[in-house]
Amino acid sequence: MRRTLLFLAALLVFPATAAAESPRAIQVSTGIQLAKRTYVLKGQRVVLRGARPFADSGFVTATVMSHGRQVVARSKLRGKVGVVGGVQLHFTARRSGTYKVAIRLFRDTDPNHLVAGKLIAVHVVDPHVGAGSHGLGVKLLQKGLHSLAYVTPQNGSFGPATGRAVLAFRKTNNMARTMSADHSVLAKLFRHQGGFTLKYPNAGKHVEFDWSRQVLVFAQGGRPVRIYHASSGKPSTPTVFGTFHFYSKTPGTNAKGMVDSNYFIRGYAIHGYAEVPPYAASHGCIRVPIPDAASIYSWISLGDTIFIYP
Repeated sequence: MRRTLLFLAALLVFPATAAAESPRAIQVSTGIQLAKRTYVLKGQRVVLRGARPFADSGFVTATVMSHGRQVVARSKLRGKVGVVGGVQLHFTARRSGTYKVAIRLFRDTDPNHLVAGKLIAVHVVDPHVGAGSHGLGVKLLQKGLHSLAYVTPQNGSFGPATGRAVLAFRKTNNMARTMSADHSVLAKLFRHQGGFTLKYPNAGKHVEFDWSRQVLVFAQGGRPVRIYHASSGKPSTPTVFGTFHFYSKTPGTNAKGMVDSNYFIRGYAIHGYAEVPPYAASHGCIRVPIPDAASIYSWISLGDTIFIYP
């Protein structure tokens, strides 16, 4: 323990001349960043990666501390430096609280001489969130969803909009179609998994509707920028498949209860509606929740392409 404490203190006084070879490029590549802190899920594998090879051909070691005790030996976290792709270190965060990872860089020519060091803090959480809940766990859920283009506020309150984002996430990932942000949802988000893969990434600004998953996706620059829960035509009045262009837009609510309608062929449109179940239920149009209708209407321009596929 005394040796470890001395080592941690030494990290604060490594020579300035070693800046070019500092392990500052090593960052935590798992978890969610919030307010300059890195949060990971309890039980998650924490991965630290170097963004580039270091100039020196030496090696890097790391000591992991939790609640003032060393929990992972340095010998299990040793990585060569100067290899293609940089360096990778990993450990499993088995307890809630703060883990501190002390990284040291050595030269092969003098393996006993510390060239540089860095201390990284990793905050381990085990959140339980749901409708009506507030706080850090909800903020992390919202940040994870937002980073993957699911439309949600980032206010730390689990309201209807966040519930719809969770539903869109679940539909995208072929999970049960509920608004429950259980551990399976959080586990994917903390691993940066669960985004939507575009079928037409080279189509510029466009819209995609995945009928099988009932998900509406807005894309620009080769990536999704907004992902929404939606509901299309039921089997007796199916939505048409194909490639179309928006030719007319009607703001407000019409006699059929359609809100902010965006027409792409004949009477078929994307529009807000009072009822948007998690399955196909419309008369052929693509329904979206009314709270999402105005922003969708603003995003779509006349002439934009929409791809609708099974």
